[in-house]
Amino acid sequence: MIENLWLIGIGTGNPAHVTHEGADALRNAAVILLPTKGDNKEDLAHLRRAIITASGSTARIVPFEYPMRAPDLPYMERVAAWHDEIARRWITALQGKSVDGPVALLVWGDPSLYDSTIRIAERLFPKPAIRVVPGITAIQALTAAHAIPLNTVDGPVRITTGRQLRETGLPKNETTAVVMLDGLCSFQHIDPIGIHIWWGAYLGSEKEILIEGALVDVGQKIVDKRGEARAANGWIMDSYLLRRI
Repeated sequence: MIENLWLIGIGTGNPAHVTHEGADALRNAAVILLPTKGDNKEDLAHLRRAIITASGSTARIVPFEYPMRAPDLPYMERVAAWHDEIARRWITALQGKSVDGPVALLVWGDPSLYDSTIRIAERLFPKPAIRVVPGITAIQALTAAHAIPLNTVDGPVRITTGRQLRETGLPKNETTAVVMLDGLCSFQHIDPIGIHIWWGAYLGSEKEILIEGALVDVGQKIVDKRGEARAANGWIMDSYLLRRI
């Protein structure tokens, strides 16, 4: 049983992105659950371990295998079943182990932004006391890397996903949109005229890749570079900002 669960935002993989509060939480956790996602994504586990080491934590690390989504289910059912299975694997990984303090999970970016760890934690029974430690978001890392403001003067910002961009496009009355969770380069499905894009992958790391320019000019370059980087590294995390100029 998990009595205290700490969800710690770790930014985009750079140990320097972890806040003092986050590092302190890692040092004071008794157990850290560490997801493994297969050989082609083992680099992600190495990055998490590097962050744990940099924090000075001596917590016991308990790995668990991250499940795949069932491709034959409708989207919302697929996500719900996936979350149920992740929660089950947390409990299974800790069965038979003595847990004499808080259990921690390292959450990529910030637990509040397009991450489901909080929702998964709420599936546990009995429900543990949940502590959330904020982290650097991919949006912060992206705008910092390109040295741009997130919003225009007095302008709103839409934060969305690749799936939503494909389905709804970029509304004419919206100036700025940040797109996350987009494995299909969904900017290819919108009219590129008058749109500027700032794209970044592996933000804050030694592998960081940045491309910006008029979407009509650099869209294909991003598609090609993304494909090359994913093939070379076995994984990719990227995001981008679109703005009407």
